[in-house]
Amino acid sequence: MRYMTVKSAKSPQAEDGASGANGAGGAVYDESKVKTLSSLEHIRLRTGMYIGRLGDGSNPDDGIYVLLKEVIDNGVDEYIMGNGKTVQVEVKDGTAVIRDFGRGIPLGKLVECVSVINTGAKYNDDVFQFSVGLNGVGTKAVNALSSHFRVMSMRDGEFAEAIFERGKLLRNKKGKIKPSAHEDMRQNGTYVEFTPDTEIFGRYEFNLEFIEKRIQNYAYLNTGLTLTLNGKSYASDHGLFDLLNEETGDENLYPLGYYKGERLEFAFTHTNSYGEEYFSFVNGQFTSDGGSHLSAFKEGFLKGIQAFFKKDYKSEDIREGTIAAVAIKIKNPVFESQTKNKLGNSDIRALVVQEVKTAVEDWLHKNTEAAKKLEQKIMANESLRTELNAVKKEAREAAKKIALKIPKLKDCKYHLEDGDRGKNSTIFLTEGDSAAGSLVSSRDVMTQAIFALRGKPENMYSKKRTAIYKNEELYNMMMALGIENDLSSPRYARIVIATDADFDGFHIRNLLLTFFLSYFEELVTNGRIFILETPLFRVRVKKETLYCYTEKERDAAVKKLGSQSEVTRFKGLGEISPKEFGQFIGENMRLVPVSVNQIKIVPQVLAFYMGKNTPDRREYIMNNLVADM
Repeated sequence: MRYMTVKSAKSPQAEDGASGANGAGGAVYDESKVKTLSSLEHIRLRTGMYIGRLGDGSNPDDGIYVLLKEVIDNGVDEYIMGNGKTVQVEVKDGTAVIRDFGRGIPLGKLVECVSVINTGAKYNDDVFQFSVGLNGVGTKAVNALSSHFRVMSMRDGEFAEAIFERGKLLRNKKGKIKPSAHEDMRQNGTYVEFTPDTEIFGRYEFNLEFIEKRIQNYAYLNTGLTLTLNGKSYASDHGLFDLLNEETGDENLYPLGYYKGERLEFAFTHTNSYGEEYFSFVNGQFTSDGGSHLSAFKEGFLKGIQAFFKKDYKSEDIREGTIAAVAIKIKNPVFESQTKNKLGNSDIRALVVQEVKTAVEDWLHKNTEAAKKLEQKIMANESLRTELNAVKKEAREAAKKIALKIPKLKDCKYHLEDGDRGKNSTIFLTEGDSAAGSLVSSRDVMTQAIFALRGKPENMYSKKRTAIYKNEELYNMMMALGIENDLSSPRYARIVIATDADFDGFHIRNLLLTFFLSYFEELVTNGRIFILETPLFRVRVKKETLYCYTEKERDAAVKKLGSQSEVTRFKGLGEISPKEFGQFIGENMRLVPVSVNQIKIVPQVLAFYMGKNTPDRREYIMNNLVADM
């Protein structure tokens, strides 16, 4: 049970007890105001504590995918412990069904295991040794946050079933499985069916591409396990080697390095891309923010290469252009949040560092041609770093002469480095002072900053990295973002491209995305880049105003408000008054995350849309042009 004290917002005095039990004119604060919530009620009231963000399904980190993951994890945990080789997933019309073929939840504890927090077998090392879900919350959160939740367990010819609504048990039953039942029913395992609650998530939609990516990762991390998504099968014979090969394609400078030990597995190579890219996992869980295992891998990788070449190469020269995947299995993972994005175990460092160092050194001894190409890459990085340092110094000196403040930046008070206060810090990249004007007047000055571009930035496709430091506007933008030196300490949690919904705006958007994908790809793959959606139309009558993001929404609004309604087409952000604009960058701000399905397609896409193949692009546009009649 959890205890929550409910206080009136009008009575801050009562909070610190300075003005007595009732405060100065505030609500009465006595025993009647102290409420006891059941565990499932607490999950529904404080959802973010358990699944992170809510969202509508448009972002791969939205809560509905966390619910799906929590259930799939249980089936994967069964496989890890040697029970069942298949996990079936079906997602259709907002409902998800997951069937594993493990041991099945003990029938007598079925209801408790899916509805009572801190109940489960994952506290028992004899039953689950390398589980992701160790806090007994996962499936209970799915239950509490679903308008419909059904669970069945099949064990040795018997079954138990329970059906819930928003965490409340409606009915349950037990019995023997009939010999005539479907074969799936006669096999041991667990069946879970759930529909996320629209009271919690609002209107949502599962994106099958996001789910497919998760399913693929499960397959890569569990060789021998077959997962199905709506009938399509996913499996891997070579684990992280397959994952990295799928991500990089033919972009590798040398064949993939690969190692698999009892509890540690990793694959690596280098490409000609700028920056570094890592896929890290703990007990099958993708840790998007890395953690102690990834830090230890990087250290061991560095030491292994230095030991092989017997040279004290700098870490930045070795890691520039690296792409790697690393997975570890540990008995008691400590994550920094319920959503398990970052591992906190510090005790694994020494073991991981040593194992990676030894494995990398051994692999280089066995692959001498790859070792030569790696050394060439390191030396090229060293040369580029020296050149970059000289250019950066010139850029810094030039920036000092311009002003003490970064030109065109309207900063906010809190940044990413300020912990919880800066976790929602956002910088808007806008086109010109007109659009910036509306943003400046309506923004939250505590967490929202604006950087106004002077016009269309230069197309930086295929240019050397030194070119971005010689471009005054881009350098100012990098300083504003805190990435002029490296990506170790960006200033803002979110970088939002806010351009007009016209051809010029779309072009500026593409130029900025080209810049980020070419030189700071990690910002995209780490989910820090977004596109701001603002309404295209305003439809209003005297008593009501509707804002519409599409022509379809506009037509529906006109039908609702009547033919006498006034319709305004916003041609640019500057045309929306500051008074109106505030609602579009507030709590219900519409952000479209920029994501990459596979890293290997980025060079191809940039080459086609931003390269010098003008005739090919013209032909593509002519063949795919859709004209309004």
